[in-house]
Amino acid sequence: MGEKAIIEINKLVKHYKNADADAVDSMSLRIGQGEIYGLLGPNGAGKTTTISMLCGLLRPDSGDIIIDGLNLKTSADKIKSLIGVVPQDIAIYEELTAKENLGFFGKMYGLKNAEIKNISNSLLMRFRLGEKAGQRAKTFSGGMKRRLNLIAGIMHSPKILFLDEPTVGIDVQSKNVILEFLKEIKESGTTIVYTSHIMEEAEKLCSRISIMDRGKEIASGTPKDLLEKNTDCKNLEDIFLKLTGRKLRE
Repeated sequence: MGEKAIIEINKLVKHYKNADADAVDSMSLRIGQGEIYGLLGPNGAGKTTTISMLCGLLRPDSGDIIIDGLNLKTSADKIKSLIGVVPQDIAIYEELTAKENLGFFGKMYGLKNAEIKNISNSLLMRFRLGEKAGQRAKTFSGGMKRRLNLIAGIMHSPKILFLDEPTVGIDVQSKNVILEFLKEIKESGTTIVYTSHIMEEAEKLCSRISIMDRGKEIASGTPKDLLEKNTDCKNLEDIFLKLTGRKLRE
């Protein structure tokens, strides 16, 4: 990566109490602006822990996180205004309508009422939820909740978007709408850091990838680079299994 990094991690470490090993073990990487960067790995590899530290939700035990030239240790509030977070566990309020949910998150981001109204209407239509705006989220299908969850994370047009398994367990149509949108905002300069267990999806979507296992990065590069280095593999899933093994993880 030749361009200046918008995200830089240097020797990041996180250890959970009573754990046998570090959840993240001396992780270092650089992510350029406008990339869709994939963090891939089996269960327990450290992907979600890494994302949580990048978002300021978890404090690292050691190491540095620099986001858009700012150190997370000293500029957490400024950094939080630049980022959007879409967690793996759906983070919307089931008893609120779609529009009420977006109103709540819009206020959290400091948006004005007129901005919230315009942005909500536009995004609900874009994600094919316009006709459902007045319905409670608890009535939505899994795919509809995932779409609403994503909208809630991008209300403020973040410069950097963190996505943890954004298409897990949803229908093909919802997945397609989400992935097409991610490609669109990448083209406009948004940087996306993305975790997934879906190798085919990551291979098509990501500009570069890090494969993690047991808290460490074990391979990185563009999907094309990784395939060229692993000539015995036909696709990213083959590479993933080759590097992390076929043994089931808890």
